[in-house]
Amino acid sequence: MGLSPVEIKHIRLERALFGYKRTFVDDTLQEIAESYEDVWRDRADLADKVEHLEHELVRFRELEALLRTTLVSAERASQELKEQARKESELVLTEAHAEARAVTRRAHAEREHLTAEARRIRSLLRSALEALDVEDAEPTEEREAA
Repeated sequence: MGLSPVEIKHIRLERALFGYKRTFVDDTLQEIAESYEDVWRDRADLADKVEHLEHELVRFRELEALLRTTLVSAERASQELKEQARKESELVLTEAHAEARAVTRRAHAEREHLTAEARRIRSLLRSALEALDVEDAEPTEEREAA
């Protein structure tokens, strides 16, 4: 068992004929030395532990800095991807609108072409019907004349 500083201060060395009792002083000094060795060992162990914890703290701080950097990079990459996706979607939408307008123009042009073609066919049919009416009328006139 170790001695505390207060206990050491309050040790009363017993006196003998020509000074202190040698065995008591030797035993007390031995006990003080052992106590001091224990404290010295504990202090060295604690110093080693503090050094180890300081190294761990440095490592964790470096890891924290790395994680922060990684997080910032990930956030930046996320924002860039969102912006790129937005631009691509705008481009796709613009292309889709342009294609829709082109399809609409082609449809209108095709409708105009078909309308014109239908008019031409109607005109040809009318002409053909008129020609038939004229031919039908001529033989009737020739029969009446004959």
